[in-house]
Amino acid sequence: MTATLIVDCSMAMAWCFADERTSVSDQVQDRMVAETILVPAHWFLEVSNVLAMAEKRGRISAADSSNFVQLLAEFSIEIDDGAAGRAFNDILPLCRSQRLASLDQDLMRAARQLGIEVIGE
Repeated sequence: MTATLIVDCSMAMAWCFADERTSVSDQVQDRMVAETILVPAHWFLEVSNVLAMAEKRGRISAADSSNFVQLLAEFSIEIDDGAAGRAFNDILPLCRSQRLASLDQDLMRAARQLGIEVIGE
């Protein structure tokens, strides 16, 4: 594994939509020029769903959506395709003890408790 950052869908979509951009999302995007990110296998489905819904609602054009997908293709992205196999034995107990996946604030708190660097605080 060569990834230096774990990027979720919300961070990636902040690069797509100007009204969701923050200085932190810009810093992470800048880092991606030279670094590899790690994403869960379902990340591509999440991003595709957000883009499809944004197109449907007129928030983004199909051309802009395609341009964003092209931007993502330029980044070095490593896929964590083993998470599904670890779900019951590793991830579920972690979710129970750390309340993961409920709110972003909970996720950041849990990461800090595990000694993981949290970017954006």
